[in-house]
Amino acid sequence: MKLSTEIGSAVKIVGYEKAIALCGQAGFDAWDLSMFSVFSFDWQTRRATLTDHPFGGPDYLRYARELRRIGEDHGMVCNQSHAPFPVDCPQIRDFLKRAIECTAEAGGRICVIHPDNNKSAEENAQMYWKLLPFAHDCGVKIATENMWNWDDVKDVSSFAACATGEDFCRHIDVVNDPYFVACLDIGHAQMKGSGTGAVNMIHDLGPRLQALHVHDNDLWHDCHQIPFSMNVDFPAVIRALKDVGYAGDMTLEADGYLHAYTADNILEGMKNLAASGRKLIRLYESL
Repeated sequence: MKLSTEIGSAVKIVGYEKAIALCGQAGFDAWDLSMFSVFSFDWQTRRATLTDHPFGGPDYLRYARELRRIGEDHGMVCNQSHAPFPVDCPQIRDFLKRAIECTAEAGGRICVIHPDNNKSAEENAQMYWKLLPFAHDCGVKIATENMWNWDDVKDVSSFAACATGEDFCRHIDVVNDPYFVACLDIGHAQMKGSGTGAVNMIHDLGPRLQALHVHDNDLWHDCHQIPFSMNVDFPAVIRALKDVGYAGDMTLEADGYLHAYTADNILEGMKNLAASGRKLIRLYESL
């Protein structure tokens, strides 16, 4: 089991190249290619504007290969990626094939592409079916992820695509392709309101589960904090992963934790993240 982490939060502080190098220095085995910097998204107008990031330019494949080289120079691989979202935005939808292509060039095996929060499994399948032939050609699996909406009146999360084990399994089973798998976001599953809890969802997903986004929260909000700092029962989560024979990587997505750091001390924060991830892997291996 490789230990990996998202790099999007570190990228905001030190840029892509340095963020990957710091992952290696902090002790990670792998890195998750976060492609959020390609667009600036306006949540009011729901329009995305392409930034000047290299992934949006003509030399995007060369840049992905350069990032792969940096990782390899620091003893790491790219294990998975995260495409931009939300996918109901046409500009972002048009980028998804490029996200898969960048994943392949960086060396990743899985590209996480969110479902449309407010579409059914059958409706979301239409998007994934269009992408899967290209994903097959690139040798990259697509993973969908459990999502949430927010009920301002009740002040809790409300149902969104893949929020429950039943709906998550339906999304995977309707598409019915070996290159289409589940990435369980542990924090999303533990939010108050719509979910059925990470342990239940792991048992429901079984072999469909091939990737993780691991972070902690207060069992209410989407905090994206370092594991073992808040209220998620990680020993129970790890036991469930062992029960279903989870064979994927331990990929952290604790970007909320790194927001408190600066370029001067971010390595300390990343070392803390790596230590929490190693603790999770040790728990898994001890069972």
